[in-house]
Amino acid sequence: MNQHLNALQAYPFEKLRVLFDGVSTPPIAHIPLSIGEPKHKSPEFVSAAISQNLDKLSNYPTTKGIPELRQAISNWACQRFGLRSLNPETQILPVNGTREALFAFAQTVVNAGPDALVCSPNPFYQIYEGAALLAGAQPEFLACRSERGFIPDFDAVSADVWQRCQLLFICTPGNPSGAVMSSEQLQKLIALADKYDFVIASDECYSELYFDESNPPTGLLQACADIGRDDYQRCVVFHSLSKRSNLPGLRSGFVAGDAKILESFLLYRTYHGCAMPVQHQLASVAAWQDEEHVKANRELYRQKFDEVLGILDGCLDVQRPAASFYLWAKTPIDDTEFARGLFEQQHVTVLPGSYLSREVEGFNPGANYVRMALVAEPRQCADAAHRIKAYVESLKASGQC
Repeated sequence: MNQHLNALQAYPFEKLRVLFDGVSTPPIAHIPLSIGEPKHKSPEFVSAAISQNLDKLSNYPTTKGIPELRQAISNWACQRFGLRSLNPETQILPVNGTREALFAFAQTVVNAGPDALVCSPNPFYQIYEGAALLAGAQPEFLACRSERGFIPDFDAVSADVWQRCQLLFICTPGNPSGAVMSSEQLQKLIALADKYDFVIASDECYSELYFDESNPPTGLLQACADIGRDDYQRCVVFHSLSKRSNLPGLRSGFVAGDAKILESFLLYRTYHGCAMPVQHQLASVAAWQDEEHVKANRELYRQKFDEVLGILDGCLDVQRPAASFYLWAKTPIDDTEFARGLFEQQHVTVLPGSYLSREVEGFNPGANYVRMALVAEPRQCADAAHRIKAYVESLKASGQC
C-alpha cells in the first residue's frame, strides 16, 4: 500500500460523526449548517441542456474538453476578471469540479522529496493537505488570524520555507472565513513565486458569492493582468459551477493559467482518466454563458445573511464575510463542546473550526470558532439562527460563558 496514506487524517465530517456519537437530540427537524453543499434550485436550462444531449452518452469525452466549452470559459473569465486574453487552446482545461482538480494538480507539479513543501492557509480545505502528502511533500501551514483579516502573514514566512516551497495553495474568497485577497496582496505572492520559483494555485470556487455588486472579488489571473502578465507564469486558478450556479452534482469546473503548466497537467489527466461527459460539458456551456441566475443566487444569499446576522447580533462574535456562504463565528466555549451541545440541545449541526485546522507550535487558528454554511432555504437558516441564539443564552444562564 502507498505509505503516504498513513499520514492522512480523518475528514472533518468523519470527526463530526464521532463527536455526535451517542448524542440524543430533541424531536425537532434537523438543520445542517455543516456541509457547504448549495441547496438553492439549479437552473432549469442546465437540466434541459443535459436532457437534450443524452445521445452524447455514446461518445467518449476528450480530456481537453470540447472547444465550445473552453471558449465559453475564456469569454466568461475575460469578462469577469478584465483579462486581455485567455487562450482556450492552451490556457484552459475543463475539470470535474475543483476538488479532484486541486488534488490532481499537486500530483503534477510537485517533485517528491524530503525537502519538498506545499504551503497552504490554516484553516484550510483538507484536499490541500492530502494532495501534498500523497504527492510526496510535506504541508506547511500558514495561520489565518483574525487580527490580519484571516489572511496569512506571508511576510512572516521565512526564506527557507519559500525556498523549499514548490506549490502554494491559496483560497480567495477563503474557506471558512470568506476573506478576499486584494490585487496588491496577490501581486506580492506573484513576486515571491518569481523569486523562489514555486507555483501558485488559487482556489476561487466562491468567487461569485459576494455581497457588493460593484466590487466583486479579485482573482489571481486578474492580478497578473494588472501587472501586464498575460502568460500567467507560475499562476493557475480553479473555478467551479457548484457554488456559482448551484450545480454541485454536475461536477463541472475549470483550471486556467500558465500554458506550460497546463500542458503537463493535461498529460497527467490523460493518464488519470477524468474527462468530463460531453452532455455535462454542453450543459456547462449554457451555465457559463448566463449571469442572471448567478445574480439571483447572490441576492438570495444576501437576504439570508441579513436575517441571520440580525438574529445573532449581540449573541455571537460573528461578522458578515467579504464573500462566500459561510459564517465564521467565534464561540464562547470550546468549539467542539459548542458544536456537540448545539446538536444535542437544538438539533443544529455546525462544524468545529479546529476540525478545519492543524495545530502548529501549540496554536490552532481554528480553535474556538465554528463554521456555519448558510446553504439551506431562508426559513431554515432563520430557524437555525434562533436556535443558536437560544443555545448561547442557555450557556450564559448556566454560567458556562
